[in-house]
Amino acid sequence: MTQASAAPTGHRFTVGQEAPDFQLPDHQGNTVSKQSLLGTRYVLYFYPAANTPACNQQACDFRDHVEDFGTQGLPVYGVSPDSVETLSKFAAKHELNFTVLADPEHEASVAFGTWGEKKNYGRTYEGLIRSTFVINEQGAFDLAQYNVRAKGHVEKLLRDLQNLG
Repeated sequence: MTQASAAPTGHRFTVGQEAPDFQLPDHQGNTVSKQSLLGTRYVLYFYPAANTPACNQQACDFRDHVEDFGTQGLPVYGVSPDSVETLSKFAAKHELNFTVLADPEHEASVAFGTWGEKKNYGRTYEGLIRSTFVINEQGAFDLAQYNVRAKGHVEKLLRDLQNLG
C-alpha cells in the first residue's frame, strides 16, 4: 500500500519547504516512510522505469558513488512506478547498494510534483519527471531538482551538495 499527501498538479517544491508525507514498499517488501526517515538526511530520487537505458545508467551511477553520499551521511533512495517484484530484480541485476521504492499508484510521484506532462518525439503524455531531492533531518527540502538528466546527474549532485556545505 502506498500513501502520500497530494500536491497541486505541476507543483514544484523549493528549499526549506516541508516534504510531503510518503509511505512506500522497498524492493525487499519493507515499508519506508517520511516518518521512518525523520532524523536522517537523505537523497530521494525519482526515475521513470527500471531496466531502461537511462534509468539503468542513473542507478548504476548512484551505486558507484553511494560511498560518496555515505561520507556525507546521506543514504540514497530511488523511487519509480515499478512493482516491488520488478524492483527486486532490478536491484539484484545491477547489484544496487541502496534502497529502491515502488510507487505503482504514482501517489508519492504526484505528491512530490514528479508526475506530470512530458513530451517526447512530438508526443505529449503523462509520466514520471526525473527529479532528485535532498531531504533534511526535519523532513524539509535542502535541495529540489526537477527535469534532471540521467547521465552526469550523480556527479553534478555531489558537486551541488559540496556547495551547500
